Order: sequence, then structure tokens, then C-alpha cells
Amino acid sequence: MESNSAVYGVSLAGAGFDLIKFIKQPQTIIRFLSWVFAIVVFASITAEGYVNSSSEDQVKCVFNRNDGACHYGVGIGVIAFLACIAFLLADVFLPSMSNAQERKYVVMADLGFSGAWTFLWFVCFCLMADQWSKTQDTRGIPTDAVHAVIAFSFFSIGSWGALSYFALVRFRRGVADVTQNYADPPADPTSPYPTTYMPPTYPSFQNTGQDIFQQPIGDCLPFYTWP
Repeated sequence: MESNSAVYGVSLAGAGFDLIKFIKQPQTIIRFLSWVFAIVVFASITAEGYVNSSSEDQVKCVFNRNDGACHYGVGIGVIAFLACIAFLLADVFLPSMSNAQERKYVVMADLGFSGAWTFLWFVCFCLMADQWSKTQDTRGIPTDAVHAVIAFSFFSIGSWGALSYFALVRFRRGVADVTQNYADPPADPTSPYPTTYMPPTYPSFQNTGQDIFQQPIGDCLPFYTWP
């Protein structure tokens, strides 16, 4: 955290956007790498992930002829590709958000999505590696594309795990910043007045003696004439 004027890892609203500083941030670099890794995975599967044998007209997935494995890799890659763009834009517009609650929602979304995709990329790597090891007939299969899918799925685990870590650090800093900014200021010892006004208390008045203005009871009774 650079100073107390930052909330959730970025400067308060009104600060100018520094493009060079933004590009050099580790979170920006890793997010860009995650974007590239996702492109390699789904593009490799889309372009060279399906082949057909000489006896079949319908193409099949190169990973043990399991179309589900190819669909999973393409789906995870495309969503990760779009998410990287969305969160890059969120990082750009985050300093312009004046509401700390809105920043909190963005950081929480980044943390939740990055953690989920770290796990999903791990599943993708295990699935692709397992299905490729079970593939019997590798004739006509572009092995370079297969190895690229498996390798960059593994790299994506590390990149999205790093994004999860940076999002967690930003969230913790944001909670600490908000708590510090909204804490009551310390009392000023030089001020002649207390920070909190307390109304003075006065002793209750109790009449312990006879009221000198009390009228005798007999004077209050009406005068009756006895027959």
C-alpha cells in the first residue's frame, strides 16, 4: 500500500491514470500472460484438435477421441480469454470509482473468478494429459498442438493462481484501508472542548421541608350549615 489515500490497492478517485505504471504492474503482466495462454489453448484445439480416420467421415477429438475433453478445453479457454479482457478494463476504471463498496465488489469478483479458474485449469490439464496418455492411434495427429494444449493448460494454473494471490492481497489491503479511513480521529489534546459533548447533570430537587405556600386543608373544605 502506497499511502492512506489508496483503497483496495489503487489511488482514490480523482488521481490521474498512469499508463506506464499500469503496464508495469505484476498483476497486469500476469493477466496479459493468462490471456495469451487461453488463446493458445482454445485456438490449438479449434484448429488442430479434431481429426478423422480413413474409415470415418466425422472428425473426432485427438484426445482419445473424447469430444468432451476438447469441448471443455475450448470452453475454459474462451471464457478465460474474455475474462482477462474484462478484468483488464476493470483495473483501468477501478481508480475512477469513488464508491469504496463498488471497488470491493470488483475485487471480490476478481478473487472469486481467479480462484475458480485456477481450479478449472488444473482439471483441464489433468483431463488433457490423461486422455492423451490413453490415445492409442496417434497417426495423423498434430502432436505439437497437443503438447501446446497440455503445456499451456499447466502454465495457466500458475498464472491464474498468481492472479488469485494478487486479488487476495488487494482485498485484504482494501479492508484495512476502509477500516483505517472510517475510524474515529484521535482526540486533540490542545482543544479546550471535548470531542464528544456530554450534557451536564444536575442533582435532582427534592422537597425535604414543608412547603411554605401550602394552604391548610381546612381552608379548602366548603362551609356547610348544619340544620
